[in-house]
Amino acid sequence: MNILITGIHGFVGSNLVNALKQQHTLYGLDIVTPDKAGVAKTFTWEELKKVSTTSLQLPVFDAIIHLAGKAHDTKNQSVAQVYFDINTGLTQKIFDFFLTSDAKKFIFFSSVKAAADSVIGDVLTEEVIPTPIGPYGASKIKAEEYIQGICSRLELQTKQVYILRPCMIHGPGNKGNLNLLYNVVKKGIPWPLGDFENRRSFTSVDNLCYVVEGILTKSVDSGIYHIGDDEALSTNELIETMCEAIGKKAHIWRLNRGMMEACAKVGSMLHLPLNTERLRKLTENYVVSNEKIKKALGITSMPVRAKEGLVKTIKSFS
Repeated sequence: MNILITGIHGFVGSNLVNALKQQHTLYGLDIVTPDKAGVAKTFTWEELKKVSTTSLQLPVFDAIIHLAGKAHDTKNQSVAQVYFDINTGLTQKIFDFFLTSDAKKFIFFSSVKAAADSVIGDVLTEEVIPTPIGPYGASKIKAEEYIQGICSRLELQTKQVYILRPCMIHGPGNKGNLNLLYNVVKKGIPWPLGDFENRRSFTSVDNLCYVVEGILTKSVDSGIYHIGDDEALSTNELIETMCEAIGKKAHIWRLNRGMMEACAKVGSMLHLPLNTERLRKLTENYVVSNEKIKKALGITSMPVRAKEGLVKTIKSFS
């Protein structure tokens, strides 16, 4: 297949190139266009817009994977419009391009944060009514609504459209929150919230690439699919896995839960680093179901176990 991937130089894009380059011809669409092993050519958006007025000839794409977007930034929420300009506006442009192209499959990378900032109940499924909080999730759901609105109006017969909502993606080369926690654990700093037994879902980038390859090559119904590893892990298990991977002893303090919640309330009043909202984020459950995508692919389990994928990621940090 000829596949166009937006954001091809990013973390997920680079991993997709490695996973797909042996079986497919890959093209990129990005803000930078350096040569990349496994990629036939990378275009800029300006080049694509000028195709009709220049001699530039585009390949006939069979599929488009839209990865490009502004990542979730919890530190800086003051530039909310940027999320909508990129995550919503750019997605609209890429999807419009798909509709006029010969491509038969469109894969949009949204996020579970488009569905819910917190999970109410045991597990987050695709049936949830989206209630995003913050510009990142809100901009992603707006992009989803644009895509779904067009699909429902046009009743596309020859094209298939997939909206993927992965939970936290990790793997070698990732510089996200797992890296921050790893740096704390590596220094031997104790984890004081061991009394909270929360569980969270993660997504190994290897499992993510497996899902994308399956969607590209199998007969999978259009729709929204949550993506995650099979097993959810507690923060305590995550820290123990990190320590096991780097050969260190885990230092987990099980300080009284009620006492920590009281300290967080004081922190909220005094504007301290540990406050009620931060404690909630650190200790909440966020378990995501992957049953729908596994059923669609005809599998009973993901190829990479959650702990196996995390160990691979953690070892790459050092």
